[in-house]
Amino acid sequence: MHCKSGFFYFYGWDFLRGVAALEASSLLTAPEPFIMANYIHVPDEAPAVPKIDVTLDENDYRSGALRLIKELRPFWKPSEVKMKFFTDGITNKLLGCYVGGVMQDVVLVRIYGNKTELFVDRENEVKSFRTLHAHRCAPRLYCTFNNGLCYEFLQGQALEPEHIRSLPMSRLIARQLAKYHAIHAHNGWVPQSDLWLTMGKYFALVPKFFQDPEMNMRLNSEVPSRRRLREEMVWMQQSLSVLGSPVVLCHNDLLCKNIIYNQQGENVKFIDYEYAGYNYQAYDIGNHFNEFAGLNEVDYSHYPERSLQLQWLRSYLEAYKEHKGQGSEVTETEVEVLYVQVNRFSLASHFFWGLWALIQAEFSTIDFDFLGYAVLRFSQYFKMKPEVAALNFPE
Repeated sequence: MHCKSGFFYFYGWDFLRGVAALEASSLLTAPEPFIMANYIHVPDEAPAVPKIDVTLDENDYRSGALRLIKELRPFWKPSEVKMKFFTDGITNKLLGCYVGGVMQDVVLVRIYGNKTELFVDRENEVKSFRTLHAHRCAPRLYCTFNNGLCYEFLQGQALEPEHIRSLPMSRLIARQLAKYHAIHAHNGWVPQSDLWLTMGKYFALVPKFFQDPEMNMRLNSEVPSRRRLREEMVWMQQSLSVLGSPVVLCHNDLLCKNIIYNQQGENVKFIDYEYAGYNYQAYDIGNHFNEFAGLNEVDYSHYPERSLQLQWLRSYLEAYKEHKGQGSEVTETEVEVLYVQVNRFSLASHFFWGLWALIQAEFSTIDFDFLGYAVLRFSQYFKMKPEVAALNFPE
Protein backbone atom coordinates (compact mmCIF):
# COMPACT_ATOMS: atom_id res chain seq x y z
CA MET A 1 0.00 0.00 0.00
CA HIS A 2 0.79 2.95 0.45
CA CYS A 3 1.24 0.39 3.03
CA LYS A 4 0.75 4.16 3.95
CA SER A 5 1.10 2.44 6.63
CA GLY A 6 -3.48 2.72 12.77
CA PHE A 7 -5.63 4.87 12.12
CA PHE A 8 -8.32 6.28 14.18
CA TYR A 9 -6.52 5.96 17.47
CA PHE A 10 -8.61 7.40 20.29
CA TYR A 11 -7.01 10.24 22.18
CA GLY A 12 -9.05 12.07 24.77
CA TRP A 13 -10.22 15.61 24.29
CA ASP A 14 -7.89 16.66 27.09
CA PHE A 15 -5.03 15.74 24.78
CA LEU A 16 -6.36 18.01 22.04
CA ARG A 17 -6.95 20.84 24.48
CA GLY A 18 -3.32 20.44 25.46
CA VAL A 19 -2.33 20.70 21.82
CA ALA A 20 -4.50 23.77 21.45
CA ALA A 21 -2.83 25.40 24.43
CA LEU A 22 0.57 24.68 22.96
CA GLU A 23 -0.54 26.21 19.69
CA ALA A 24 -2.00 29.20 21.58
CA SER A 25 -5.25 28.67 19.77
CA SER A 26 -8.29 26.41 19.85
CA LEU A 27 -7.70 23.50 17.49
CA LEU A 28 -11.12 21.98 17.02
CA THR A 29 -14.58 22.28 18.42
CA ALA A 30 -15.45 19.83 21.17
CA PRO A 31 -16.68 16.50 19.85
CA GLU A 32 -20.01 15.00 20.68
CA PRO A 33 -19.92 12.53 23.59
CA PHE A 34 -18.95 9.17 22.12
CA ILE A 35 -20.61 5.87 22.87
CA MET A 36 -17.99 3.61 21.36
CA ALA A 37 -15.62 5.81 19.41
CA ASN A 38 -13.12 3.26 18.25
CA TYR A 39 -14.04 -0.01 19.89
CA ILE A 40 -13.84 -2.92 17.48
CA HIS A 41 -15.38 -6.07 18.86
CA VAL A 42 -13.51 -9.18 17.78
CA PRO A 43 -15.96 -12.08 17.29
CA ASP A 44 -15.56 -14.98 19.71
CA GLU A 45 -14.87 -17.40 16.86
CA ALA A 46 -11.86 -15.43 15.59
CA PRO A 47 -8.61 -17.42 16.06
CA ALA A 48 -6.25 -16.22 18.78
CA VAL A 49 -3.09 -14.49 17.57
CA PRO A 50 0.15 -15.38 19.38
CA LYS A 51 2.82 -12.79 20.16
CA ILE A 52 6.38 -13.96 19.42
CA ASP A 53 9.25 -12.20 21.20
CA VAL A 54 11.33 -11.45 18.12
CA THR A 55 12.62 -8.13 16.79
CA LEU A 56 13.59 -7.96 13.12
CA ASP A 57 16.40 -5.76 11.89
CA GLU A 58 15.19 -4.37 8.56
CA ASN A 59 18.77 -4.41 7.26
CA ASP A 60 19.64 -7.91 8.54
CA TYR A 61 16.31 -9.66 8.62
CA ARG A 62 16.95 -13.30 7.71
CA SER A 63 17.88 -14.66 11.13
CA GLY A 64 14.89 -13.01 12.82
CA ALA A 65 12.54 -14.10 10.05
CA LEU A 66 13.75 -17.69 10.40
CA ARG A 67 12.93 -17.60 14.13
CA LEU A 68 9.38 -16.62 13.22
CA ILE A 69 9.14 -19.30 10.53
CA LYS A 70 10.35 -21.91 13.02
CA GLU A 71 7.26 -21.16 15.12
CA LEU A 72 4.80 -20.81 12.24
CA ARG A 73 6.10 -23.48 9.85
CA PRO A 74 8.19 -25.88 12.00
CA PHE A 75 8.30 -28.47 9.20
CA TRP A 76 10.15 -26.11 6.84
CA LYS A 77 13.91 -26.61 6.69
CA PRO A 78 15.62 -23.28 7.44
CA SER A 79 18.17 -23.83 4.65
CA GLU A 80 15.35 -24.14 2.12
CA VAL A 81 13.40 -21.03 3.13
CA LYS A 82 13.41 -18.40 0.41
CA MET A 83 12.70 -14.75 1.07
CA LYS A 84 11.45 -12.09 -1.30
CA PHE A 85 11.02 -8.40 -0.55
CA PHE A 86 7.96 -6.65 -1.91
CA THR A 87 8.84 -3.05 -2.70
CA ASP A 88 5.51 -1.27 -3.14
CA GLY A 89 5.08 -0.08 0.44
CA ILE A 90 6.19 3.37 1.54
CA THR A 91 5.66 2.92 5.27
CA ASN A 92 6.56 -0.64 6.18
CA LYS A 93 8.77 -3.32 4.67
CA LEU A 94 7.13 -6.52 3.50
CA LEU A 95 8.90 -9.86 3.19
CA GLY A 96 7.52 -13.09 1.70
CA CYS A 97 8.87 -16.38 3.09
CA TYR A 98 8.27 -19.69 1.29
CA VAL A 99 9.84 -23.00 0.24
CA GLY A 100 9.88 -24.70 -3.15
CA GLY A 101 9.86 -23.22 -6.61
CA VAL A 102 6.35 -21.79 -6.55
CA MET A 103 4.97 -19.20 -4.14
CA GLN A 104 2.01 -21.19 -2.82
CA ASP A 105 2.18 -21.33 0.98
CA VAL A 106 3.74 -17.94 1.70
CA VAL A 107 4.14 -16.32 5.11
CA LEU A 108 4.16 -12.56 4.77
CA VAL A 109 6.33 -10.77 7.32
CA ARG A 110 5.69 -7.05 7.70
CA ILE A 111 8.32 -4.98 9.49
CA TYR A 112 6.89 -1.76 10.86
CA GLY A 113 8.40 1.48 9.63
CA ASN A 114 10.53 3.70 11.83
CA LYS A 115 8.54 5.64 14.45
CA THR A 116 5.20 4.55 12.99
CA GLU A 117 4.07 3.76 16.53
CA LEU A 118 3.66 7.53 16.92
CA PHE A 119 0.62 7.51 14.66
CA VAL A 120 -0.32 3.85 14.17
CA ASP A 121 -2.40 2.03 16.78
CA ARG A 122 -1.06 -1.50 16.38
CA GLU A 123 -3.54 -3.03 18.84
CA ASN A 124 -6.38 -1.60 16.79
CA GLU A 125 -4.82 -2.99 13.61
CA VAL A 126 -4.79 -6.50 15.07
CA LYS A 127 -8.42 -6.20 16.17
CA SER A 128 -9.42 -5.02 12.70
CA PHE A 129 -7.45 -7.82 11.07
CA ARG A 130 -9.11 -10.50 13.22
CA THR A 131 -12.60 -9.03 12.84
CA LEU A 132 -12.33 -8.80 9.07
CA HIS A 133 -10.95 -12.34 8.86
CA ALA A 134 -13.87 -13.63 10.92
CA HIS A 135 -16.21 -12.04 8.35
CA ARG A 136 -14.21 -13.59 5.45
CA CYS A 137 -12.93 -10.20 4.36
CA ALA A 138 -9.24 -10.64 5.20
CA PRO A 139 -6.47 -13.25 5.22
CA ARG A 140 -5.49 -14.97 8.47
CA LEU A 141 -3.18 -13.19 10.89
CA TYR A 142 -0.61 -15.77 12.05
CA CYS A 143 1.20 -13.82 14.78
CA THR A 144 2.56 -10.51 15.90
CA PHE A 145 6.16 -9.85 16.92
CA ASN A 146 7.91 -6.93 18.55
CA ASN A 147 8.08 -4.73 15.46
CA GLY A 148 5.71 -6.36 13.01
CA LEU A 149 3.26 -9.10 12.18
CA CYS A 150 2.94 -12.19 9.99
CA TYR A 151 -0.08 -13.10 7.92
CA GLU A 152 -1.45 -15.25 5.12
CA PHE A 153 -0.58 -14.52 1.50
CA LEU A 154 -3.55 -13.92 -0.81
CA GLN A 155 -3.15 -15.35 -4.30
CA GLY A 156 -3.89 -12.80 -6.97
CA GLN A 157 -2.76 -9.59 -8.59
CA ALA A 158 -2.22 -6.28 -6.82
CA LEU A 159 -4.01 -3.74 -8.95
CA GLU A 160 -2.68 -0.70 -10.80
CA PRO A 161 -4.50 2.65 -11.13
CA GLU A 162 -5.76 1.80 -14.62
CA HIS A 163 -7.41 -1.34 -13.24
CA ILE A 164 -9.46 0.37 -10.55
CA ARG A 165 -10.69 2.91 -13.13
CA SER A 166 -12.29 0.19 -15.28
CA LEU A 167 -16.03 -0.30 -14.89
CA PRO A 168 -16.04 -4.10 -14.29
CA MET A 169 -13.29 -3.89 -11.66
CA SER A 170 -14.81 -0.84 -10.01
CA ARG A 171 -18.06 -2.77 -9.54
CA LEU A 172 -16.21 -5.60 -7.77
CA ILE A 173 -14.42 -3.10 -5.53
CA ALA A 174 -17.65 -1.23 -4.72
CA ARG A 175 -19.45 -4.39 -3.71
CA GLN A 176 -16.55 -5.65 -1.58
CA LEU A 177 -16.27 -2.32 0.23
CA ALA A 178 -20.00 -2.47 0.90
CA LYS A 179 -19.44 -5.84 2.59
CA TYR A 180 -16.86 -4.22 4.89
CA HIS A 181 -19.15 -1.33 5.72
CA ALA A 182 -22.06 -3.64 6.55
CA ILE A 183 -20.16 -5.40 9.36
CA HIS A 184 -22.19 -4.41 12.38
CA ALA A 185 -20.95 -2.99 15.64
CA HIS A 186 -21.18 -5.26 18.69
CA ASN A 187 -24.49 -5.52 20.58
CA GLY A 188 -26.07 -2.72 18.61
CA TRP A 189 -23.73 -0.01 19.89
CA VAL A 190 -23.60 3.06 17.65
CA PRO A 191 -19.98 3.70 16.68
CA GLN A 192 -18.61 7.19 16.17
CA SER A 193 -15.69 8.35 14.07
CA ASP A 194 -12.66 9.90 15.69
CA LEU A 195 -11.38 11.31 12.40
CA TRP A 196 -11.14 14.81 13.82
CA LEU A 197 -9.34 13.67 16.96
CA THR A 198 -6.86 11.76 14.85
CA MET A 199 -6.25 14.73 12.60
CA GLY A 200 -5.57 16.78 15.71
CA LYS A 201 -3.05 14.21 16.85
CA TYR A 202 -1.34 14.17 13.46
CA PHE A 203 -1.29 17.96 13.37
CA ALA A 204 0.54 17.99 16.71
CA LEU A 205 3.16 15.60 15.28
CA VAL A 206 3.84 17.62 12.13
CA PRO A 207 7.42 18.98 12.26
CA LYS A 208 7.76 22.74 12.55
CA PHE A 209 11.11 22.61 10.81
CA PHE A 210 13.53 20.10 9.22
CA GLN A 211 17.24 19.79 9.92
CA ASP A 212 17.90 19.56 6.19
CA PRO A 213 18.07 23.17 4.85
CA GLU A 214 16.51 22.32 1.47
CA MET A 215 13.62 20.44 3.06
CA ASN A 216 13.11 23.27 5.53
CA MET A 217 12.95 25.79 2.69
CA ARG A 218 10.35 23.65 0.89
CA LEU A 219 8.34 23.31 4.09
CA ASN A 220 8.19 27.07 4.53
CA SER A 221 7.53 27.90 0.87
CA GLU A 222 5.35 25.05 -0.41
CA VAL A 223 3.33 23.79 2.59
CA PRO A 224 0.45 25.87 4.01
CA SER A 225 1.20 27.55 7.33
CA ARG A 226 0.21 25.89 10.59
CA ARG A 227 -2.39 28.58 11.12
CA ARG A 228 -3.94 27.88 7.72
CA LEU A 229 -3.94 24.13 8.32
CA ARG A 230 -5.60 24.63 11.70
CA GLU A 231 -8.30 26.82 10.15
CA GLU A 232 -9.02 24.21 7.51
CA MET A 233 -9.36 21.47 10.11
CA VAL A 234 -11.96 23.52 11.94
CA TRP A 235 -13.81 24.20 8.70
CA MET A 236 -13.83 20.53 7.74
CA GLN A 237 -15.18 19.35 11.07
CA GLN A 238 -17.94 21.94 11.00
CA SER A 239 -18.82 21.30 7.35
CA LEU A 240 -18.45 17.54 6.96
CA SER A 241 -19.61 16.10 10.27
CA VAL A 242 -23.13 17.48 9.64
CA LEU A 243 -23.58 15.75 6.25
CA GLY A 244 -25.24 12.68 7.74
CA SER A 245 -22.73 10.13 6.50
CA PRO A 246 -23.10 6.91 8.54
CA VAL A 247 -20.16 5.75 10.64
CA VAL A 248 -19.15 2.24 9.58
CA LEU A 249 -16.18 -0.10 9.77
CA CYS A 250 -13.82 1.34 7.13
CA HIS A 251 -10.62 0.26 5.46
CA ASN A 252 -9.44 3.89 5.24
CA ASP A 253 -6.55 3.23 2.87
CA LEU A 254 -8.03 1.70 -0.26
CA LEU A 255 -5.37 2.48 -2.84
CA CYS A 256 -4.84 0.17 -5.78
CA LYS A 257 -1.95 -1.84 -4.29
CA ASN A 258 -4.16 -2.76 -1.34
CA ILE A 259 -6.66 -4.43 -3.67
CA ILE A 260 -5.92 -8.00 -4.74
CA TYR A 261 -7.78 -9.41 -7.74
CA ASN A 262 -8.19 -13.17 -7.96
CA GLN A 263 -8.89 -14.02 -11.59
CA GLN A 264 -9.91 -17.59 -10.85
CA GLY A 265 -12.52 -16.55 -8.33
CA GLU A 266 -13.33 -13.30 -10.16
CA ASN A 267 -13.29 -11.39 -6.89
CA VAL A 268 -11.27 -8.78 -5.05
CA LYS A 269 -9.97 -8.73 -1.48
CA PHE A 270 -8.42 -5.85 0.42
CA ILE A 271 -5.17 -6.03 2.36
CA ASP A 272 -3.36 -3.83 4.92
CA TYR A 273 -5.59 -2.78 7.83
CA GLU A 274 -3.34 -0.35 9.69
CA TYR A 275 -5.82 2.47 9.19
CA ALA A 276 -8.99 0.39 9.52
CA GLY A 277 -11.56 1.47 12.06
CA TYR A 278 -14.87 3.22 12.47
CA ASN A 279 -15.13 6.24 10.24
CA TYR A 280 -17.53 8.06 7.96
CA GLN A 281 -18.75 5.90 5.09
CA ALA A 282 -18.20 8.75 2.63
CA TYR A 283 -14.60 9.23 3.75
CA ASP A 284 -13.68 5.66 2.84
CA ILE A 285 -15.19 5.98 -0.63
CA GLY A 286 -13.80 9.47 -1.25
CA ASN A 287 -10.37 8.27 -0.16
CA HIS A 288 -10.59 5.44 -2.71
CA PHE A 289 -11.62 7.83 -5.48
CA ASN A 290 -8.58 10.00 -4.71
CA GLU A 291 -6.39 6.94 -5.29
CA PHE A 292 -7.48 6.78 -8.93
CA ALA A 293 -4.63 9.27 -9.36
CA GLY A 294 -1.95 6.71 -8.47
CA LEU A 295 0.91 7.01 -6.01
CA ASN A 296 4.29 7.09 -7.71
CA GLU A 297 3.21 9.34 -10.59
CA VAL A 298 0.24 11.15 -9.12
CA ASP A 299 -2.21 12.54 -11.70
CA TYR A 300 -5.44 13.94 -10.30
CA SER A 301 -6.94 14.28 -13.78
CA HIS A 302 -7.82 10.61 -13.23
CA TYR A 303 -10.16 11.41 -10.35
CA PRO A 304 -13.36 9.66 -11.43
CA GLU A 305 -15.79 11.77 -13.42
CA ARG A 306 -19.38 12.09 -12.29
CA SER A 307 -20.80 9.37 -14.57
CA LEU A 308 -18.36 6.73 -13.35
CA GLN A 309 -18.89 7.78 -9.75
CA LEU A 310 -22.67 7.42 -10.06
CA GLN A 311 -22.33 3.89 -11.46
CA TRP A 312 -19.82 2.99 -8.74
CA LEU A 313 -22.03 4.42 -6.00
CA ARG A 314 -25.13 2.62 -7.28
CA SER A 315 -23.29 -0.74 -7.26
CA TYR A 316 -22.06 0.04 -3.77
CA LEU A 317 -25.48 1.01 -2.40
CA GLU A 318 -27.16 -2.05 -3.91
CA ALA A 319 -24.67 -4.35 -2.21
CA TYR A 320 -24.67 -2.36 1.05
CA LYS A 321 -28.47 -2.56 1.35
CA GLU A 322 -28.40 -6.28 0.51
CA HIS A 323 -25.86 -6.95 3.29
CA LYS A 324 -27.94 -4.87 5.71
CA GLY A 325 -31.09 -6.81 4.85
CA GLN A 326 -32.78 -3.77 3.31
CA GLY A 327 -33.41 -5.19 -0.17
CA SER A 328 -31.44 -3.90 -3.14
CA GLU A 329 -33.60 -1.15 -4.59
CA VAL A 330 -31.66 2.12 -4.76
CA THR A 331 -33.23 5.47 -5.67
CA GLU A 332 -31.65 8.26 -7.69
CA THR A 333 -31.86 10.48 -4.61
CA GLU A 334 -29.86 8.01 -2.51
CA VAL A 335 -27.12 7.92 -5.14
CA GLU A 336 -27.04 11.72 -5.44
CA VAL A 337 -26.86 12.20 -1.66
CA LEU A 338 -23.93 9.78 -1.41
CA TYR A 339 -22.25 11.53 -4.35
CA VAL A 340 -22.30 14.84 -2.48
CA GLN A 341 -21.09 13.27 0.76
CA VAL A 342 -18.25 11.37 -0.93
CA ASN A 343 -16.89 14.29 -2.90
CA ARG A 344 -16.93 16.56 0.12
CA PHE A 345 -15.21 13.95 2.28
CA SER A 346 -12.54 13.48 -0.39
CA LEU A 347 -11.18 16.78 0.94
CA ALA A 348 -10.62 15.22 4.37
CA SER A 349 -8.71 12.38 2.72
CA HIS A 350 -6.31 14.78 1.00
CA PHE A 351 -5.79 16.65 4.24
CA PHE A 352 -5.25 13.53 6.30
CA TRP A 353 -2.57 12.09 4.02
CA GLY A 354 -0.94 15.51 3.71
CA LEU A 355 -0.44 15.59 7.49
CA TRP A 356 0.65 11.94 7.43
CA ALA A 357 3.25 12.62 4.75
CA LEU A 358 4.77 15.53 6.69
CA ILE A 359 5.27 13.23 9.69
CA GLN A 360 6.78 10.54 7.47
CA ALA A 361 9.15 13.11 5.97
CA GLU A 362 10.58 13.57 9.46
CA PHE A 363 10.91 9.94 10.54
CA SER A 364 10.72 7.46 7.66
CA THR A 365 13.85 5.61 6.48
CA ILE A 366 12.17 4.63 3.19
CA ASP A 367 13.38 6.32 0.01
CA PHE A 368 10.32 8.33 -0.98
CA ASP A 369 9.67 12.06 -1.36
CA PHE A 370 7.17 12.36 1.46
CA LEU A 371 7.43 16.15 1.57
CA GLY A 372 6.62 16.35 -2.14
CA TYR A 373 3.69 14.03 -1.59
CA ALA A 374 2.38 16.27 1.20
CA VAL A 375 2.58 19.27 -1.13
CA LEU A 376 0.60 17.36 -3.77
CA ARG A 377 -2.16 16.39 -1.33
CA PHE A 378 -2.57 19.86 0.16
CA SER A 379 -2.49 21.46 -3.30
CA GLN A 380 -5.26 19.16 -4.50
CA TYR A 381 -7.26 19.88 -1.35
CA PHE A 382 -7.28 23.61 -2.03
CA LYS A 383 -7.88 23.08 -5.75
CA MET A 384 -10.94 20.86 -5.15
CA LYS A 385 -12.39 22.75 -2.21
CA PRO A 386 -14.39 25.47 -4.04
CA GLU A 387 -16.04 22.98 -6.40
CA VAL A 388 -16.96 20.25 -3.92
CA ALA A 389 -17.92 22.67 -1.13
CA ALA A 390 -20.53 24.08 -3.50
CA LEU A 391 -22.22 20.69 -4.02
CA ASN A 392 -25.71 20.55 -2.57
CA PHE A 393 -28.05 17.69 -1.76
CA PRO A 394 -30.92 17.09 -4.20
CA GLU A 395 -34.17 18.87 -3.41
